Amino acid sequence: MPSFDIVSKIKKDELQNAVENTQRELANRYDFRGTDSTVELDKQTLAVKLNAPEEFQIRQIDEILLQKLSKRGLDMKSASLGEVTRSGKRSLQQVTFKEGIDRDLAKKIIKVIKDAGLKVDAKQYDDAVRVTGKKKDDLQSAIAAVRAASLEQPVQFENFRD
Repeated sequence: MPSFDIVSKIKKDELQNAVENTQRELANRYDFRGTDSTVELDKQTLAVKLNAPEEFQIRQIDEILLQKLSKRGLDMKSASLGEVTRSGKRSLQQVTFKEGIDRDLAKKIIKVIKDAGLKVDAKQYDDAVRVTGKKKDDLQSAIAAVRAASLEQPVQFENFRD
């Protein structure tokens, strides 16, 4: 029976490249010279830590980072900008990236597929949603329905099997 999985993953190498490009631009920009502003990626938690002397500089770094992410093909929906906090004379912010499909998002995806009236079955497995059906055309229609839906997190389609 044909099936495919709906997942939400981030390309870690593209994220690292975007962070490195942001660091490079900060080093070259005149308005950031001598400010000791940093952008660091924690690969384990998929979090980017922004550090600058002033809050407005954090906002500028946010714009640069989001621009670099979009150039690398990463969806902005996966990024969650945290609150800007003050620690001594420094401003800090943490940008987290969502990966995997949680229960609420899985329910929305399954509801979208059910509302489309297709003869397919969708179930949640760990951090993915598996869709099975008798015909490939029904599965392709399910993919089109999920793509057309406005979800708060980017999704990809994997393991399409005949």
